[in-house]
Amino acid sequence: MISPEEIKLPSTEAIRHANAVVGRCVLLAEDDPALKRYLEVVLHRAGYEVLTASDGLEAMKLLLSNAVDVVITDAVMPNLNGYELCRFIRSTQQLSHLPLILLSALDPKNADSEQVDIFLTKPVKPEELLCCLEELVTQEN
Repeated sequence: MISPEEIKLPSTEAIRHANAVVGRCVLLAEDDPALKRYLEVVLHRAGYEVLTASDGLEAMKLLLSNAVDVVITDAVMPNLNGYELCRFIRSTQQLSHLPLILLSALDPKNADSEQVDIFLTKPVKPEELLCCLEELVTQEN
């Protein structure tokens, strides 16, 4: 028989995080297939539902046909880059409230990041991305 002392309960922080992400959908727009898959796995393991797009145009189509809570986009992509995607989101009434995270290998000083909530420099650390997501999700509640 298992004693009460042997039962490990989740920490308060783990419970808070789980409650914050339950049912949260992230749109991930990234043209590098390996990085997109890696970040998708990281986000899934953290409890997020993830929609992926390989470019900004595909991301735009997904945004218009799905309920999304947060957008993570690469800055440089084919067809419609991340900056253009962010401008589209901010100028579209039903999407303008969405939190935006921009990923870029560019120096933040040289990047047009006025439209985004958080700018992360590549290579992005999973812990840093998840911490930023949790902060944005918590602000929404």
